[in-house]
Amino acid sequence: MRYEDNIDAAVLALETARQLLSDEIRDYPTPVSGCDAEYNHLLSRRTQITKALSMLQTDVFVPTPRTLVEGSGVESR
Repeated sequence: MRYEDNIDAAVLALETARQLLSDEIRDYPTPVSGCDAEYNHLLSRRTQITKALSMLQTDVFVPTPRTLVEGSGVESR
């Protein structure tokens, strides 16, 4: 198994969780007061899942040090 397969599985699981949370939020009894702790918790979890998905799907620049010739120092590209 490749590591990408695990990342793909994590993305799928998070997308499923986000959809389930969205359904639960949509079906939440109204009216919702601003201090409803359970509703606010659902919104918070949805935000966490959205951020996790974003992190898994975003390329991250990692500077790679390179030495062109010995003793020349380090160059970061």
